[in-house]
Amino acid sequence: MPTIGIILGTTRPGRVGPQIAQWVEKAAGARHDATFELVDIADYHLPLFDEPRSPRLGDYAHDHTRAWAAKIDALDGFVFVTPEYNRSIPAALKNAIDFVYNEWNNKAAGFVGYGSNVSGARALDHLRHIAGAVQLTAVHTQVHLSLQSDFEQYTTFAPAERHESALHQMLTEVVTLTSALAPLR
Repeated sequence: MPTIGIILGTTRPGRVGPQIAQWVEKAAGARHDATFELVDIADYHLPLFDEPRSPRLGDYAHDHTRAWAAKIDALDGFVFVTPEYNRSIPAALKNAIDFVYNEWNNKAAGFVGYGSNVSGARALDHLRHIAGAVQLTAVHTQVHLSLQSDFEQYTTFAPAERHESALHQMLTEVVTLTSALAPLR
């Protein structure tokens, strides 16, 4: 059975991302075709990319990189939960992706974005391009959450019911594609 990581893509103090990641984790927990694990990049204390060699070599000089690489390598697919900061993803998420390379390859990726105005759409568009560069295969369905309508006073997550079907479809696509890509890993 595949193990899918739910990657919480922000380290900002006071972030609302954990509420969304827990919502994803709860929905995923009802499934019987994969196991899901919440992975908070803040727990890995990654500095600004500091490896002296290319991540493609897999020859990591630092303990923090080796710990991050082991976590990503142990996972078979991913659901990224990310806010939109200035029309893109947070620098902490981009940095975490850049730290390793081979560990991402030939795995599926689903996306949950949130923000004001366009509900994280621009961030998810950028994340799709970044994912492709590390050989992650993006699923079609993604979830867009609005800070205005899916949160009470921008702080308490209260998603509209309509997001449930998109979340379940995205999770199904991630699990299915993760299994399909298994022979390539």
